[in-house]
Amino acid sequence: MISFENVSVKYDDAPRSVLRDVNLTVEEGELCLVVGRTGVGKSTLLGTVNGLVPHFTGGTLYGRVTVGGRDTAEHPPRELVDLVGVVGQDPLDGFVTDTVEEELAYAMGQLSVEAAVRRARIEETLALLDLTGLRHRPLHELSGGQQQRVAIGSVLTAHPRVLVLDEPTSALDPAAAEEVLAVVTRLVRELRMTVLLSEHRLERVAQYADRVIHLPGDGTVVSGRPAEVFRTSTVAPPVVELGRLAGWTPLPLSDQEARPAAARLRTRLAGRTPAPVRPAAPAGGGEALRAGGLTVTHMGLPAVHKVDLVLRAGEVTALMGPGGCGKSSLLHALHGSGPRRSGTVTVGGEGGRDPGTLPAAEVRHLVAMVTQTPTDLLSRVTVRQELAQVDVESAASGVRSARELLDLLAPGVDDAMHPRDLSEGQKLALVLAVRLSATPGVLLLDEPTRGLDHRAKAALIRIVDELAARGTAVLIATHDVEFAVRAADRVVLMAQGETLADGPAAEVLATSETFAPQVARILAPLPCLTVEQVAGMLEGP
Repeated sequence: MISFENVSVKYDDAPRSVLRDVNLTVEEGELCLVVGRTGVGKSTLLGTVNGLVPHFTGGTLYGRVTVGGRDTAEHPPRELVDLVGVVGQDPLDGFVTDTVEEELAYAMGQLSVEAAVRRARIEETLALLDLTGLRHRPLHELSGGQQQRVAIGSVLTAHPRVLVLDEPTSALDPAAAEEVLAVVTRLVRELRMTVLLSEHRLERVAQYADRVIHLPGDGTVVSGRPAEVFRTSTVAPPVVELGRLAGWTPLPLSDQEARPAAARLRTRLAGRTPAPVRPAAPAGGGEALRAGGLTVTHMGLPAVHKVDLVLRAGEVTALMGPGGCGKSSLLHALHGSGPRRSGTVTVGGEGGRDPGTLPAAEVRHLVAMVTQTPTDLLSRVTVRQELAQVDVESAASGVRSARELLDLLAPGVDDAMHPRDLSEGQKLALVLAVRLSATPGVLLLDEPTRGLDHRAKAALIRIVDELAARGTAVLIATHDVEFAVRAADRVVLMAQGETLADGPAAEVLATSETFAPQVARILAPLPCLTVEQVAGMLEGP
C-alpha cells in the first residue's frame, strides 16, 4: 500500500537530511506506530505520505514514495484526498464548519460526491464512530474524544484507503484515548484500512500496533514487529522498559501481557520498599495563590463549581480529571484571563492582589500561563526574535535565558526558522521557554506535554523544579499520567467542575483506577509507580 524507495528529505539550509535512504513497505490493513524523539523527522515521514512533503513544506525529496501506486512527488495533497486522510494533533484546528454533520459532509462536497452518496456515507460514518446522537451538535461543545472522532470521520467520508494520525490521543484523558483507539483499531481490523499513527504516549498505543517504525535520529528508519523494534529503540512504553529491566522474553506490550511475568517479579520484590519518585517538597511554603468559592459558567452551564484551592510556594501540583471536567476553565479563572461568575482569587499571600484586576504587564510576573494552543502566544517571524524579546524583558530575572531553556526542552531548533514552521513539540518548547523565563510567582501550565517526548518531558520537569526551588508555585493541568507521577508533589483530581481528591501525588495516583501509571497497574498491590523505582529495589540488598 505504501512504499518508500531510497527516500531522503533535506530542507534548505539544514546541515543534514531529515530522512536518509529510507526503504520501507507498509502493507494494506496494517496499523503502523511511528515513534522517535521530538524533531527526528516523524512529521516529515508522515508528510511524505500525502504529499505535504515537499509540495507545501519545501525542501527536496529524493527517491520515491508511492501510495496505492501513486507517486506523491507527482501528486499534491489535493490529488490524494480520496486515497489518504490526515488528522492532526488538534481537531479544532482542522474543522471548517459548525456542526458534526456539516463537518462530515464538507470533504465530499469538495470532491463533488453526489448528494445521495453523501447522505449514505454520512449515515455510515455516524454509525461507525458512534456519533449518531451528536449529528446536530456544535463542534465546540463536544468533548476532546468526541472531537477527535469527528475529525477522523471527516476524512473517512472521502473513503480513503490510508489514514495518517498525528498524536491523536495527546490531549485526551485515558478514557477518551481508549475511545479513539477503539475506533482506529476497528477501522484496521474490519475495513482493512492502513493506518500510520505517530504518538509519544506509547503506553496507550503499543499494544495495538502491527508494525513499529522507529526513527533513531540519524535520518534512518528501523521497521519491524513491535516487540523486536522496542527491544533496542530509543523510546518505549513503561511496560517495555520494565520488561527490559527484568529480562522478560518476549517483551510485553500491554498490562495483560505483562501480568504472568509480573507475578514472579512481585515475589522478588516482596518486603522491599521503593524509594520516593520525587524528593519531599519543602515544608512550610507560604501561600502563593488562594482561590475561594470559585465558580465559572459557560453559556449558562457550570464549568467550575465553588472550588477552593491553595497553591503553595515551591510546590508542584498536577490538576487532573476527565476531559470537560473544568481544568482549563479553572486555570483561566486563576490567571485572570477567564470569566468568573463568583469567588475570589488572590496571588501573593496575605495582602496579595487579584490578577483579574491588573494590567497584563504586571500579571506576567505574578502569574504566568501557557495555554493548550501555544502558537497563539507567538508573534514574531523568527525563533531568534521571539527569544531576544523575552530575554530583554526578563534580563533581571536571574534565571536561565530563553535560549537555554529552549535548548533544554528541544535541542537544535534553528534561530532563523519561523515559529509556525516548527514541529508541534518544538512550538510548545519555544512557548514554554518564553513564559518560563519570566520567573512568575505562580505558573499555570495547560497540557504542557503535548508533542513532547520523554527526554523533553524530563527537561521540563528539571526546569519546573528549578522554578519551584526558587519559590514558584506550579499548577499543571494534564492528562499525562506518566508525566504527572514524575513532575508533581501533589495531585488534585476534578470531575464535573468540582474537586474530588487532593493529596500527595504518589497516594492519589496509585489508588486511582483511571489515572494510575502503567507500572502501578502491572505490579499492584506493590507501591511502585515507575520503572526507576523497580530498578532501585532490584539493586538493593
